[in-house]
Amino acid sequence: MRRALVSFFLLAGCNVSGDPPAPEKTSEPPPEVANVAPPLPVASSAQTSVASPSASAVSSAASSPAEPPPPCPEGMALVSKVCVDKYEGALEVEGTDGARVAHPHYARLEKGTTYYAVSKPGIFPQGYISRVEAKAACEASGKRLCSRREWQRACKGKGYLRYPYGDRGVRGKCSSGKLHLLREKFGDNPRGGWKYDEHFNSPDLNREPGYLARTGENEGCISELGVADMVGNLHEWVSDTVDQQLIDDMEKDDVERHDQPWREGNGIFMGGFYSTTTEHGPGCLFTTVAHEPTYHDYSTGFRCCKKADLPPPEKPAPPKPKPKKPAG
Repeated sequence: MRRALVSFFLLAGCNVSGDPPAPEKTSEPPPEVANVAPPLPVASSAQTSVASPSASAVSSAASSPAEPPPPCPEGMALVSKVCVDKYEGALEVEGTDGARVAHPHYARLEKGTTYYAVSKPGIFPQGYISRVEAKAACEASGKRLCSRREWQRACKGKGYLRYPYGDRGVRGKCSSGKLHLLREKFGDNPRGGWKYDEHFNSPDLNREPGYLARTGENEGCISELGVADMVGNLHEWVSDTVDQQLIDDMEKDDVERHDQPWREGNGIFMGGFYSTTTEHGPGCLFTTVAHEPTYHDYSTGFRCCKKADLPPPEKPAPPKPKPKKPAG
């Protein structure tokens, strides 16, 4: 286990040795805005009587066709034929009164508890989550984990960019490239060696100010399809499983990566987190393949997808019958 933990630093961009990257300035979390409707205007004396609609107007309104429902629920963006969460996933649980309440984003999940995935702006996303747990949370909310292809399409946008905002990386656009928090918190060689639960899953890490950002806080890190924080902040699990075909496809990307050991059946997470840059590929191509689906630490997060509710395609009009030739 110790050997695996030490190698994790090299594999996941943790960079525990060498000079740390320069810190970047982070914006203050956006203030919470109360969802209060504006007051209705006061009617003047000239407006005290309101004419009732005519029968023809009521008949016209009743006969007009109803607008189709939106293709995606609130908090999701339409990407081709798929709905993708606009924000990195957070979790809710049912309280004692049956109402759902937020699960602390810095806390590990408890066995036997049902967690529901939510996509909301201005909140801290959930770290410390495995692919197995992320999949269950998405399904409890009527969604599923995104595939790697769906995830990359939402990140790259219509123009298939390398970053959500363009082809070249720009420092400060996304929540990435910050000092490595494990080393800042515990030093280079913690007493007794690195421990999976005590260090990699310490709840103090994602409560440290200036590192994990709230969803949508980095306004420059939103793709043209309206999906936020796909680069940096938290790694995001996808549904694909590592195999030789995936490794071959990654090599075709023609990007410089750090080598990662892998084996069949490993899980995949995308996008990097707040202390990485391009260790495993730039921007939307950042792909980590070194961990099993049950792995989790302070850097692992997720987002959900689901099939869009699109109207069925219109059937083509039947061909007109050919005129019959006159007899004789």
